[in-house]
Amino acid sequence: MYKIIQKKKIWFIISGLLVASSIVFLSIWGLNFGIDFTGGSLLEVKFDENRPTVIETQDRLSSLNLDSLIVQPVGEKNMILRFQDTNEEKHQEVLVALGNVEEMRFDSVGPSIGAELKRRSVYAVIAVLVAIILYIAWAFRKVSKPVASWKYGLAAIVALFHDILIVLGTFAILGRFFNIEINTPFIAAILTVLGYSVNDTIVVFDRARENLPKSDDNFEETVNASVNQTITRSINTSITTLLVLITILIFGGESIRDFVLALSIGVFIGTYSSIFLASPLLVSFEKK
Repeated sequence: MYKIIQKKKIWFIISGLLVASSIVFLSIWGLNFGIDFTGGSLLEVKFDENRPTVIETQDRLSSLNLDSLIVQPVGEKNMILRFQDTNEEKHQEVLVALGNVEEMRFDSVGPSIGAELKRRSVYAVIAVLVAIILYIAWAFRKVSKPVASWKYGLAAIVALFHDILIVLGTFAILGRFFNIEINTPFIAAILTVLGYSVNDTIVVFDRARENLPKSDDNFEETVNASVNQTITRSINTSITTLLVLITILIFGGESIRDFVLALSIGVFIGTYSSIFLASPLLVSFEKK
């Protein structure tokens, strides 16, 4: 049997370093918000002949005075352009200036709508966290010894905040060095990660609840046994999920890349936290 709970200080140090690093990255670089949250236009085009370089494209568009223009080559012939202007006239002027191109997609979001989306996304995450606390407190309401039922919810929420911060910190790095943006699919991925992670945590907690009445060991040993009984299932489920996500990440389209990447990171961190953070936290609550 693995001594997981007994080595909780190691897991706490690892989690503390990851969370602290994420907070530092978020403080220094922040998140690279896309047009869904900042407002602006995204235009993807396909060149029939040789695709011009980024500098050549910027030169072609220089006379249009586009605000915050970002040019990003995609694949062999495609190119994505991001700029702040959102009117249709400017859209058509860009297409004319680019020359012989095929328009693949065009998305435009006003700044007020972007701010509203950002605010609603924060509310959605907070609402999910509150709902999870209430549900876990209710689900474990008959468990009163040696840890009160609401502490199961507290341990799960700490693990969830841990997962969210690490995913956000990772995307702060990716946004800074690889220009990966935060858009509405990312929020959907975060909410999915919350559901996945708390499900994994509840599986471990539920096994501990089943073992408590019939166990002759102390609380720490009982929780450790429960983690060992569920760890194989948790890891196998995560590996199979990650295999699918990585396949989509490699062979899927550009439009879902960031969503799948956030899910992949979240599933990995969520599996770690449900085994090595949530359960050790529960034991620490019991000891204090």
